[in-house]
Amino acid sequence: MSQINVKQLGLQPYLPMLEAMQQFTATRDTATTDELWLLEHQPVFTLGQAGKAEHILTPHDIPVIKTDRGGQVTYHAPGQLMAYCLLDVKRLQLNSRQLVCLLEKSIINLLADFHIQAYGDRDAPGVYVAGAKIASLGLRLRKGYSYHGLCLNVNADLTPFTFINPCGIKNQAVTSLKNLGCDISVAEVGEHLANKIKQLFYNNSSV
Repeated sequence: MSQINVKQLGLQPYLPMLEAMQQFTATRDTATTDELWLLEHQPVFTLGQAGKAEHILTPHDIPVIKTDRGGQVTYHAPGQLMAYCLLDVKRLQLNSRQLVCLLEKSIINLLADFHIQAYGDRDAPGVYVAGAKIASLGLRLRKGYSYHGLCLNVNADLTPFTFINPCGIKNQAVTSLKNLGCDISVAEVGEHLANKIKQLFYNNSSV
């Protein structure tokens, strides 16, 4: 049975983590164990491959970085859980749509444990609560291996989301676990998410 190594990496700048993901993916092979990197980023806007600069309305002094994931523009900052999913998608026998759906389901299942009803949207990948986006997804597949992943708003300051059209959607409302009355740390949420991913992808609940 395939397994996954879970790494809690704390607060990290964006570019070194991007380069580390690219390096890991470029040098792995079919014997390499999958990894899940859990971390937070210093404030940054990232613009995906299809990203349009027009969706960055007023960046203020927050850096904007063009990256190689799918999707449009989003915001990362302390208080938001990043989960980078370095997976052998071929070994897991998944296509790209199934991968996205399972990652969305992992977040939906996590939120259900906190009595929060959430759902995905096929036309706008991510996870939503009553119309407000609480998690975004953006992935890259290379030779059957995935990198990048998802971000879940835990207790971040959400104000900078008003500086952009989140994921390219005008007036998209954004929320967080804190705003929904759930007081929990990013590290704790990361542990819960790792368990949900292991349950769905590897049929194993232990981290």
